[in-house]
Amino acid sequence: MIEEPSKKGSTKSFSRERSSEKPKAIAIQDIGQYEQVRIELSDVELNRVLGGGLVPGSLILFGGEPGVGKSTLMLQVALAQTGLKTLYVSGEESEEQIKMRAERIGIKNEACFILAETSLDDIFPVINQLQASLIIIDSIQTLFLSKVESAPGSVTQVRECAAELLRYAKESGVPVCLIGHITKDGAIAGPKILEHMVDTVLQFEGERNFSYRLLRSTKNRFGSTNELGIYEMSNAGLRPISDPSEILVTHREYPVSGVAIGCSLEGNRPLLIEVQALVSTAAYGTPQRTATGFDLRRLSMLLAVLEKRCGFRLGIKDVFINITGGVKIDDPGLDLAVACAILSSNEDIPLRQGICFAAEIGLTGEIRPVNRIEQRIAEAERLGYKEIFVSGFVKKTDRKQEKILVNRHNKIEEVLNNLFG
Repeated sequence: MIEEPSKKGSTKSFSRERSSEKPKAIAIQDIGQYEQVRIELSDVELNRVLGGGLVPGSLILFGGEPGVGKSTLMLQVALAQTGLKTLYVSGEESEEQIKMRAERIGIKNEACFILAETSLDDIFPVINQLQASLIIIDSIQTLFLSKVESAPGSVTQVRECAAELLRYAKESGVPVCLIGHITKDGAIAGPKILEHMVDTVLQFEGERNFSYRLLRSTKNRFGSTNELGIYEMSNAGLRPISDPSEILVTHREYPVSGVAIGCSLEGNRPLLIEVQALVSTAAYGTPQRTATGFDLRRLSMLLAVLEKRCGFRLGIKDVFINITGGVKIDDPGLDLAVACAILSSNEDIPLRQGICFAAEIGLTGEIRPVNRIEQRIAEAERLGYKEIFVSGFVKKTDRKQEKILVNRHNKIEEVLNNLFG
């Protein structure tokens, strides 16, 4: 008896027959130009993050925490494209489970097809038969090839399955969206080469205790990585938020101490965010420093500046900072808003109504300018704010500010004199 390996089925039935001609190099000026027509999606936020829609033949990797809503968002995209034949391949749920989720979302589309399969050898015949215009894989870690002798989700299986899907996308011109798991460190599970192979890497972020979700692009060969998409999770799925500033800021009927509005910038998108601060006497001898949604080390730096340059004794007090809405901000343009919220809580004096802040604070106490200040001022003016505090080093432009007063200051002491006298 002689042991022989069985013949494995080939997954390359979609591949074009290779030409017998040998390849040759072409001068760059001789390469013809053509206008790339994107596939415009019904999701406005996803269109913005992708750079204007799906590029035919592109491979997109979509990652995020478990339960953040990756599968829900991709199923919404598949169901909402009424004029596009889509194939949703699920290796984690059955057809009945996906049907239940689709009914909860409330979108019906006869051109959306569901396939519950994990073997890529069996998936490609269905793809060739259906001739779909958009393919969604949920998830890449559940797929496997029979020719690869390792378990699904292993480094080899993920790399080979992604390579086959990449070859199909480039040769057929059909965009493929891959949903990927992430590790406990927040990185996408599998080999790092997976992120190099794909054209676009999207990251879906959000806290389970909050309803807001942020969609960022960490890599995009066909657009900018500075765009940001914001969604709200509800019982009927994910709802795109076109104006997040009005939701992230609480509208109160009376002034409250320890609250300041900062104009931050997420990518190319200005956001007005509410900063809440609480300063109290340390009860146990050792002062506490707690920040939710803000860098704790930067908070310690701001407290040191306020104590050294302004004379406030904050080193013996507990300081708590909270960025409302569950968002995480690393924009230095929020420094002045955090400092003013701390001082407002420390003195128990509410800030004036209708003011916001957009400036960075240096170690010497100077108010430093931030990027895209005109865009931040325009967003504050659009939302009806009366005053905005910016750096005095910002160059004045010819743009007429008719509805908002721009306060320009060079030192933190000048801002405190303006606010608290």
